Amino acid sequence: MRIKRIWIMFKARNWEFFRDRASFGWNFLFPFLLVAGFGILFGGKEPTAYKIGVFPQPTNGVAVASLELPDAFKKTRFLQFVGFASQTEAMQKLRHHKVDIVIRTGPPPYHYWINDSAPNGHLVEKIFQASLAGQVDSSLVQRGRIHSAEIRYIDWLFPGILAMNMMFSALWGVGYIVVRYRKNGALRRLKATPLTAFEYLSAQMLSRLFLLMFTLVVVWFGCDLVFHFHVEGSLGNIFLLFFLGSLSLTSMGLVLAARGTSEEFTTGTLNFISWPMMFLSEVWFSLEGAPEWIKHVAQAFPLTHLLTGIRRIMNDGAGLVDVLPEITVLLLMTGTFLGLGASLFSWDR
Repeated sequence: MRIKRIWIMFKARNWEFFRDRASFGWNFLFPFLLVAGFGILFGGKEPTAYKIGVFPQPTNGVAVASLELPDAFKKTRFLQFVGFASQTEAMQKLRHHKVDIVIRTGPPPYHYWINDSAPNGHLVEKIFQASLAGQVDSSLVQRGRIHSAEIRYIDWLFPGILAMNMMFSALWGVGYIVVRYRKNGALRRLKATPLTAFEYLSAQMLSRLFLLMFTLVVVWFGCDLVFHFHVEGSLGNIFLLFFLGSLSLTSMGLVLAARGTSEEFTTGTLNFISWPMMFLSEVWFSLEGAPEWIKHVAQAFPLTHLLTGIRRIMNDGAGLVDVLPEITVLLLMTGTFLGLGASLFSWDR
């Protein structure tokens, strides 16, 4: 029976993974080490990067020299100015700790806002006030504050580490493994059995999904015991989105596994895809203030949509309806990758 053959291949692939102690151990140890390392380095806080949100300004780049702000403030080192079209958009970024302070540009009186739970905002406020000393009457400076729960850097980073681990495991655990099987002739021998290509690929995909989610659950709750992550939304919704992301990433791995017998070429291709995805999908840092074309390129990666949805649920308390655009994109990418993988798959070339 078809189900029985899929089940046999599913078990065989899982046992092969569990017997490889180095690979099995690294899937758990690697994310633990990353979370622990960043937790120690940053002490659970945002890294010291000072981003100044200014409005109304174009979002595709800010000409600092043209800003109607004190010259002393504009010339201060280590300040990055990020433009927003409206106050609403700027306030949202300030509330989510994407910028440290928001200033309305223009002639005095100057209006600025800080987030009470963001320590960087108070430091930038002091810099801004110092740049006004002796130039602008204090009555022409108006200060505003917003109140929101603090989002620690480790809370923002943790989903990125899990998603990155999932990405590498999906692409290498499917794409590289199947190419290796094709090279050593294992696929050619399977071709002589009643097993169909659909059954084989289904077993590979189900096995990888099981391993990804199993690893995710163990690492999540293991790290939570140490760092006590704050989750605003539903944990069930988070795991559902992680499942959809693993489905999309695994199907991408099937496309890479469809053809080829060169392990070296496959390694290069996997690196060419995975490393840009890791750096442009906001695994480590926000792309706020980056050139618009980089943000557009990042939208081509499933990891970007996965992390956007996860962080909105975890840090902002969003529901499934709120992350429906991310879910739709992940499902569309999954369908596209599965179609390509199935149509291109070959047992021996």
